[in-house]
Amino acid sequence: MANQRLWGTRKANVLKEMLAMQAQEFAYAKWSLAQRTTGMTEAMVDKAFAEGTILRTHLMRPTWHFVSAQDIGWLVELTAPRVKAVNAPYHRVNGLDDTIFNRANGLFEKALGDGKHLERKQMRAVLEAAGMELTNLQLGFVLGQSELDRVICSGAPHGKQQTYALLDLRAPDAKRLDRDEAIAELALRYFTTRGPATLKDFAWWSGLTMGDGKRGAADAGISSEVIDGRAYYHAGWPTVKTEPPRFDLVQIYDEIGMAYTESRHHGWIPGLDRPDPAPYPHSILLDGRLIGHWRRTLKGKTISFDTHVFRRLDGMETEALEAAKQRFGEFASTQG
Repeated sequence: MANQRLWGTRKANVLKEMLAMQAQEFAYAKWSLAQRTTGMTEAMVDKAFAEGTILRTHLMRPTWHFVSAQDIGWLVELTAPRVKAVNAPYHRVNGLDDTIFNRANGLFEKALGDGKHLERKQMRAVLEAAGMELTNLQLGFVLGQSELDRVICSGAPHGKQQTYALLDLRAPDAKRLDRDEAIAELALRYFTTRGPATLKDFAWWSGLTMGDGKRGAADAGISSEVIDGRAYYHAGWPTVKTEPPRFDLVQIYDEIGMAYTESRHHGWIPGLDRPDPAPYPHSILLDGRLIGHWRRTLKGKTISFDTHVFRRLDGMETEALEAAKQRFGEFASTQG
């Protein structure tokens, strides 16, 4: 929890430390950023996203991630080949090939070249004007491929609508690294902010191989420690002052869950059944371990919570859970 920046000292540029954070549920992904940053509100995240300090694109695994403008170039370049390999069978089934992708990239570059930010329906119109008629599924693959080709990324929202813009214009100072440097940098930031974690965890999260993780960790000076017969890599055991009981409301795709596969069970409380979370998609953590699920409901400017916990809470725990709800309310209630 401390290495993940959910507990302890929180810095203004947490995305730089975390490197990338899964973000397909856009509204809740903003909470994942804010709860790791002292004083950050939803309005502040929206501002950074509109200005391009925070960008959103497909990388590593074939899903949306938040990434900083400085890191987007080298991280997409490093992870795109394996994402493209995963997507290739779906492209073939849907009649898509490099000729279509290259043509679409050229059309997007022309349409967005003067700094425009276009919504998805407008990107479709760009293709249709050139005679490219695509289904919704085909369009999604074409847009995703253009992101992996480092042509487009997120633009500034138009009201509640997301947009696309040219990556080179949104991130003109994006850092470039050669492959060995990139793997070492990826391993350094993964094991620093997600450790202790295994090489299998790293491979799941990054979309790279366990061999890449082992080599990158060695180059970055990250060592391993055998615990219960399994090698865990980490950059140290931070000292954190937090008074139990401590509750944290984390969203469904938060990195505390999505960054692991082999060692995910360490986030479970032994002896408790974990029922199907539906219709409560998000997780409630008690002292860093799963104790239940939650969802929010917005009525105007009023936020209410539905929660389901796996056992009865005592008085102190109930108060601590209310404090966690209040932290989320403070984040969301200051929207501009």
